[in-house]
Amino acid sequence: MIWLAVVLASIGCYALKVGGMSVPRRALENSVVVRIATFLPVAMLAALVAVEMADGGERLVFDPHLVAGVGAGVVALLLRRSILVVIVTAAVTTAVLRALL
Repeated sequence: MIWLAVVLASIGCYALKVGGMSVPRRALENSVVVRIATFLPVAMLAALVAVEMADGGERLVFDPHLVAGVGAGVVALLLRRSILVVIVTAAVTTAVLRALL
């Protein structure tokens, strides 16, 4: 049963990749699409923070290591780095602070 889920997820990922590559360049250069793509890293980072700060119940948890990681991610965003660099910067900062403190 687990292998079926793995195979179906793989097929879905491949279909998504092929679908993304088949979008015409003209559609990707649309000003609305460009504007939305510009704000996606901010939205993804905010969503990751919101999920991490909730403890699964109705409380919010203040984790100073996570806040420092988010701060590092924000700095990377302000420096106009790619979303991958932003996420890795935030994750590495959080992990290093948790390991040291």
